[in-house]
Amino acid sequence: MTDLPESTSLLERYAAHAGADAVGQLRQLATRLQGLRVVHVNSTRQGGGVAEILEKLVPLMRELGLDAQWEVIEGSKEFFSCTKSFHNALQGRAIAVPEPLLCEYEEVNAANAERLRPLLEEADVVFIHDPQPAPLLRFCPHRRGKWVWRCHIDLSRPHRPVWRYLRQFINGYDASVFSLAEFAQPMPHLVFLIPPSIDPLSEKNLPLPSEEVRRVFRDFGIDHRRPTLLQVSRFDHFKDPVGVIRAYKLATAFVPSLQLILAGGRAADDPEGDLVLKEVLAAAGDDPDIHVLSASHYSDRVINALQTGADIVLQKSIREGFGLTVTEAMWKSKPVIGGNTGGIRLQLFNHRTGFLVDTPEGAAMRIRYLLFNRQRIEQIGHNARELVRRNFLITRQLREYLTLMVALIHGAGDRIELG
Repeated sequence: MTDLPESTSLLERYAAHAGADAVGQLRQLATRLQGLRVVHVNSTRQGGGVAEILEKLVPLMRELGLDAQWEVIEGSKEFFSCTKSFHNALQGRAIAVPEPLLCEYEEVNAANAERLRPLLEEADVVFIHDPQPAPLLRFCPHRRGKWVWRCHIDLSRPHRPVWRYLRQFINGYDASVFSLAEFAQPMPHLVFLIPPSIDPLSEKNLPLPSEEVRRVFRDFGIDHRRPTLLQVSRFDHFKDPVGVIRAYKLATAFVPSLQLILAGGRAADDPEGDLVLKEVLAAAGDDPDIHVLSASHYSDRVINALQTGADIVLQKSIREGFGLTVTEAMWKSKPVIGGNTGGIRLQLFNHRTGFLVDTPEGAAMRIRYLLFNRQRIEQIGHNARELVRRNFLITRQLREYLTLMVALIHGAGDRIELG
């Protein structure tokens, strides 16, 4: 694909990847929403898929004529310890959150509401992302617009006491959005299903020169000529990095030259990252072919180079909201071996776009299959990229957010007329 001139609009740049029809649909939807005041609120500007999506979604909304903003709540160490417990409990762990942490959770939201109230109460549509800022609605009694709770978490089997506590803050919203049907909980309002997406224009997803990819591998002491496995995920028990190490060790029995890279970023709102990193380092031991990279080591462009240079990408999650690192690797035409859970199931189809596994032993078996059938790596990679192009680019997600807003603002019922 030829480079577009710098004067090309942001939407035209996306059309080069998603197609002109996709951008035309965005413009048509946006005609009903001109000047609409939209505010997104989450808990961090860096780390994790939510921040990555909002970083591009908000500018795209502005280019389409919406008055879109992105705000981030501030919180104490105790607040984020509480919300991490929420995250784990909503994904199925039986966790009792102490009363003092719940009080801190509500007090932090009250303080943030005091700061953000004028903006939130005057907005036409407010998107509140995940549990951290969920109580803000309670502290904005004079809101004039529609409020949407956007859940990015696997909520298929939540720990019920924690979900009952959080639901009291969410019931009053006008709508909820979940990534998959199996994540959606019964709600007293409209429920929308909108999978996440990746940005093909970001530093993490643009094509890179082969020399740059080789240089990044050299910088980390990784031999690009030897077969390489990669998992990119923050250090979190649900991402099962220790299970990935187990799969690698099993696979080295038949591919002794194998290398493993664990690039584990940390989100600002996740206090457990250091603990999991210690477990990973202990499991890696003194194996010189296991390369554990922490967030201080790399940029998005470096992650891009690692994904581009790896032979096989893993995302062996035990629970997963969607798995944007799977999508990123597929966009780079890589075969992915992923945990049989959550949104990974929407992306990986055995022998077609990748493989789903339940155990380290299963992952090792698929690693062996791919490395001994190199032509399948190319075939599966081609299929994977096309699946992402059709279904998981940010233009599709933006279209569905715009459709949601048209439905809420204009009362579309079961049909949306665009004229």
